[in-house]
Amino acid sequence: MTFNINGFKANGLPFGGARPSQFQVMLFPPFNSPTNERLRFMIKAAGLPSSDLDHIDVSYFGRKMKVAGDRNFAPWTVSCINDEDFPIRATLEKWSNDINTLVSNRIDPALWPTGYKTEAEVHQFGKAGEVIRAYRFSGLFPTTVEAIGLDWEAQSTIEYFDCQFVYDYWEPINQSSSIITYSSLLPGDSNASNDLGALSQQFPGSSNRIG
Repeated sequence: MTFNINGFKANGLPFGGARPSQFQVMLFPPFNSPTNERLRFMIKAAGLPSSDLDHIDVSYFGRKMKVAGDRNFAPWTVSCINDEDFPIRATLEKWSNDINTLVSNRIDPALWPTGYKTEAEVHQFGKAGEVIRAYRFSGLFPTTVEAIGLDWEAQSTIEYFDCQFVYDYWEPINQSSSIITYSSLLPGDSNASNDLGALSQQFPGSSNRIG
């Protein structure tokens, strides 16, 4: 095969490649807080969700045939910057405490059975600033707010910590100009919230969340 850089430019990366630093996470805790608007500025690392299907081994005469199993939704982890007023750390700790209080070991009855769950979105931006891919996580809540390391020898750095979430499912809410698109529903299924603007009704003030 003859190497031709022009062929690669035309067929491999015609748009110049997506950049992992061009993203924003929109997180909507299930309670009002004066620091909620800052969350989108404080999440410095995240990930687009993985698509995981299990499989089932069926044995026959010593051989194994594989058939498709159930779908799994792997935990989602974000890394957060910490400021001196602990805006996102305090929010996540409160959220976790509301689910299971640190001392009394109970959930707030007002949050049972699903009031502690919420939604989050991750937006991938193009180099021109437009959203080129977006995913929504539904039924999301934090399971682990990681420790923050402290060290006398740590100089010229800012604290950050990870938080792991679990959720019921994710779905694409903006597939932009993708050559291949797909629907998370089959024809005849009930409608899911496939509209980017739907959250503005459920979470007032979220309609201006990009910018």
